[in-house]
Amino acid sequence: MQELLDKVSRCACTVAEALAELKNFPAEMLLCAHLDHHRRLRTGVPEVVYGENKTAGQIADILKKLLQFSPTVMATRVSREKGEEVCLVIPGLVYHEAARMLTAPMEEKRQGADYGAGLVLVLTAGTSDIPVAEEAFVTLRCLGNEVERLYDVGVAGIHRLLSRRDLLDKASMLIVIAGMEGALPSVIAGLVDKPIIAVPTSVGYGTGLGGIAALLGMLNSCAPGLAVVNIDNGFGAACMAASIVRQITGRTGGL
Repeated sequence: MQELLDKVSRCACTVAEALAELKNFPAEMLLCAHLDHHRRLRTGVPEVVYGENKTAGQIADILKKLLQFSPTVMATRVSREKGEEVCLVIPGLVYHEAARMLTAPMEEKRQGADYGAGLVLVLTAGTSDIPVAEEAFVTLRCLGNEVERLYDVGVAGIHRLLSRRDLLDKASMLIVIAGMEGALPSVIAGLVDKPIIAVPTSVGYGTGLGGIAALLGMLNSCAPGLAVVNIDNGFGAACMAASIVRQITGRTGGL
């Protein structure tokens, strides 16, 4: 909308042309969905497609419309088969297999760069937690955040975490992802003075109850101020982190 108003002020487009572009703003009805194009202006995060129970055709139809209003789009929980099918329909999209996400191309970030304020660090207790972590990582990147990974540093080998104190200290906030008993967020919360979002995963044996044990462990953490999101919800953790970073850095807007 800001770009459109700027075009009108510079006479780069007519008022009639601007009205034509705004015809379906802020909402647009499709056969399979009612799109909320105004969400980014209200919340800093655009509407994101949840692909779990949608067909490839439905995902493609929605993304085509969203791309008309924003160069950056996201679809979460998309299987590889659906992702490949959508990429054939919309050339230029990228399928992130580990994260199970579809996005527009993202600018490459230099690993280990001196980012300053605003760096989000995504950590996992184990390798099996990486799919949830990658969902958080890709989401944060799409929302314009500086982000780094630190994977497989769980409490069974705590020296692996302690050897990267430099990275813990550099981050403005942390997303900590763990299954099993879910202990890693509590440990890290006792080491740093940064906001921490804990994400329980469904990784674990029988009494882990599909992530319930990790969730309850995190909710009952003895470390005060620890925020906890739903099981396997890397996307929700990333959106919360992006919102906090916007407040820390004074950024406006998500993309």
